[in-house]
Amino acid sequence: MTGRKIFILITAGLLAVSAVWCVYLAMRPAGEEIVISQDGKELYRIDLSRTPYRTIEVEYKGRKNVIEIKDGEVRMTHADCPDHICIETGKLRPDTPIVCLPNRLVIEYAGGGLDGTAR
Repeated sequence: MTGRKIFILITAGLLAVSAVWCVYLAMRPAGEEIVISQDGKELYRIDLSRTPYRTIEVEYKGRKNVIEIKDGEVRMTHADCPDHICIETGKLRPDTPIVCLPNRLVIEYAGGGLDGTAR
C-alpha cells in the first residue's frame, strides 16, 4: 500500500470513530436527574442514580398517572386519559419528554427539554 492509501484509511477510520462518539454523546441522557412537572410547576426532582425502583402517582382533576422508575429508566405505566400517547411514548429519552397533555404532566431530564414559552 502506498502512503496515500494508508493516510486515507486512517483518516476514514478516525472520522468513523468520531461520528460514533458524537452519536453516543447525543443519545445519552442529559443528566441523571429528571423533573416531573404539572401545569408548569415542579412536583418531583429525582436523581436516577440513587433511585433503583420507584412508582409515583400523580393526580389531576380526578384522573391519575402512574410513573415507573426502574433500573435508570422512566416510563408512564398507567394514565386516565383518552389517548394514552404518554404510555405509547415508551421510556424517557433525552430528546423526547413524556407528556400527558390532558393531565398537564411532563417528565423530562433536568436541564433540557421544553422552555418556559412552550409550557
